[in-house]
Amino acid sequence: MSKLAEKVQAELIQAIDNDELVLPTLPEVALKVREAVDDPNISIPALSKVIGNDAALTARIIKVVNSPLLRTSKEITDLQAAISRLGMNYTCNLATGLAMEQMFQATSDVVDRKMREVWNKSTEIAGICHVLCKHYTRLAPDQATLAGLVHMIGVLPILTYAEEHSELLADSISLNHVIEKIHPIIGDRILRAWDFPEQIACIPSQYLDFQRNSAKVDYVDIVQVATLQSYLGSQHPYTQLDWSQIPAFAKLGLDPTANMQDDEDLSAAMEAAMGMLQ
Repeated sequence: MSKLAEKVQAELIQAIDNDELVLPTLPEVALKVREAVDDPNISIPALSKVIGNDAALTARIIKVVNSPLLRTSKEITDLQAAISRLGMNYTCNLATGLAMEQMFQATSDVVDRKMREVWNKSTEIAGICHVLCKHYTRLAPDQATLAGLVHMIGVLPILTYAEEHSELLADSISLNHVIEKIHPIIGDRILRAWDFPEQIACIPSQYLDFQRNSAKVDYVDIVQVATLQSYLGSQHPYTQLDWSQIPAFAKLGLDPTANMQDDEDLSAAMEAAMGMLQ
C-alpha cells in the first residue's frame, strides 16, 4: 500500500472513530416517503401525494411498474395505480433506491465519472439481486434490489474527501485501494444513521466475506452472489476464487459453475431488472 493510501486511510478511520466524518443524508423525498410508510394509517392517496411532489421520481416509478418485469396486460399511467400495483413497502424501497441516484454526482469531472461508475455497478448488481431473490429465495425482491443499490454507499464520503484532496485524486491506484479498504466500514455507518433495518445495514461490511455462513439465506448472500455473477467473463480477481467453497451459493441453491446469462429466462429477467433502474 502506498504512503498516500496509508495516510488517507488513517485519517478516514480516525474521523469515523471520532464521529467527525460527515455522512451523506438521504435525499429529502426518500426521507419523506420512508416517514410516510412508517405511519400505520397512511393511505395510497397520501403516499401518492408525498411522491408526487417529485416529478422525476413519479415518472421513474410509473416506468418501473410498466417494465417487462412487473407489467400487467393494462398499462398503468398514474402514480396511485402504480402504488396499488406495487404495494406500500415495495414503493418505499423503490423510491428510496431511485432517489439515491441524485447523490452520485460531483463537481469535478474525475469524481463525477467515478461516482457514475459506482452507481452503474450498483444498479447492475441490484438487478441481479432482484432476479436471484425472486427465483431462488422467499425473501422480498424489493428489499434485495435496495440492498444491491446501497451496498457501496460508503464510497460516497471517500470520493467527497478525494474531491478536496487533489493528491489522492491524481493517484487512482491509491484511491481505489482506499475505497476497497474503507467503504465497507463507512457504508454500515451510513445505513445505520439512515435507520435502515439491520438485515440491510450490515451488508456493506459483510458482502465481501466469502467464508460467511449464516444460519439461513439472507440479503448479504444475495448481494454477494450477485457481485460475483456481475464479474463473470472478466479478468476480475473474484473470478479466480473457488466459488464452490463459498457458502452463499449453496444457501441459494445455485450451482456455482452456472452462468445465469446462459439461462434465457433468467438473462431476460436480469436485463429487465437492470433496465428498470436506469
